[in-house]
Amino acid sequence: VQLQASGGGLVQAGGSLRLSCAASGRIFSINAMGWYRQAPGKQREMVAQFTSGGRTNYADSVKGRFTISRDNAKKTVTLQMNSPKPEDTAVYFCNADVSSSLVGAVRNYWGQGTLVTVSS
Repeated sequence: VQLQASGGGLVQAGGSLRLSCAASGRIFSINAMGWYRQAPGKQREMVAQFTSGGRTNYADSVKGRFTISRDNAKKTVTLQMNSPKPEDTAVYFCNADVSSSLVGAVRNYWGQGTLVTVSS
């Protein structure tokens, strides 16, 4: 299973940016799927995710600014980042819990990360 993230780059504060993540490989079902980020010198943190129960969770710091969406048929998840702030600068990682067969165990996977830089 591979998670391919795209869409990172440089954006001005107050602008907008969209990140996309596509899952491929031997996939029977995708349970939880979402985005994490890691800023320099900080721990990796959850940004936005779909839980295995279908709910969405957001970090308090991005609520009202970022929106996560998914396309189950295409096995993609998208993070729309509106009004980003310099403190949103980080490497963003796609993450998913995937089952590769009907009876297979659920495994957690990480994408390669995409850098988002927000200029002030």
